[in-house]
Amino acid sequence: MPVLNRAELSRTGVIFIALLFAICATSAVAREFRAADTQTEDYPTVQALRYMGALIAERTGGRHEIKVFHSRQLGEEKETIEQTRAGAIDLNRTNVALIGNFVPAMNVLAMPFLFRSIEHMQKVLDGPIGSEILGSFEPYGFVGLAFYDSGARSIYNGARPVKSIADLRGLRIRVQQSELMSEMMRSLGAEPVEMPYGQVLAGLANHLIDGAENNWPSFVTTDHYKHAGYLALTEHTMSPEVLVISLKAWSSLSADDQTIFREAAQRSSRFMREKWRDLEEQSQRKAEEAGVTIVRDIDRKPFEDAMAAIYAKAGRDPAAAALIERIRKVE
Repeated sequence: MPVLNRAELSRTGVIFIALLFAICATSAVAREFRAADTQTEDYPTVQALRYMGALIAERTGGRHEIKVFHSRQLGEEKETIEQTRAGAIDLNRTNVALIGNFVPAMNVLAMPFLFRSIEHMQKVLDGPIGSEILGSFEPYGFVGLAFYDSGARSIYNGARPVKSIADLRGLRIRVQQSELMSEMMRSLGAEPVEMPYGQVLAGLANHLIDGAENNWPSFVTTDHYKHAGYLALTEHTMSPEVLVISLKAWSSLSADDQTIFREAAQRSSRFMREKWRDLEEQSQRKAEEAGVTIVRDIDRKPFEDAMAAIYAKAGRDPAAAALIERIRKVE
């Protein structure tokens, strides 16, 4: 055994202590973040969350990882939003209509017939308005990271083709658990039924509801099209999805790691859009091949005019009115 003098012993001890502190510090900040998504494993939003997780693991040298819980494993969207706000769930992908119950600006993005097209919506969200909206989450217990696409939502049912507002009268249509969505459906003459996403298929199959409203992928990947053979291309909302992180989880990150999370989220948004376009085309083709009656020649103006009371109510809030005006002015 070599004999170490006092100086060497001292130097060795200092190195050992430094290494010990480094190991402890690394383990203290290393973490697995839980992310919630109600969609199935192969859905574009779930794929985007996994892509984001891979980017973060790479950029942090494996210190941080994201474990994605898909298919409502952590609960329905309304439940996971509340858990995220409390810090029990770290990241959450949710539709703006549901998180609008907590973050007022989200209700504006969910307004019916607000966006003229998907391109208009993307231009708004990718610009200063989108950045400002994402920055408005913190007072409510969240941090907004990125927007994901959700296509255009249309009305489908199993009773009859819908070509006008009159055809909707008396139909029980499932809507998200959102006061705004219920008001919209009542304005169109239908009876809104607020119901968690995971219960819609059973509701259609058992005739508890006549129909629902959603985008092409959700209509097909959930098998709703098998029980609702009539789809009216109303495209009444183009409300996006939003990815948030709990304020508690965000505060646990260093400034450098916060930058990594934001950049990874933005890259995952672009990744998601590519996957979304492909799935949307596939879903529409599958519905057509299955014999779904698609009503395309709809006069949208009466539908838009029916929203007058909803916009009048929103206009009583100066902040909401100003945001609506700014969005409409984006060319």
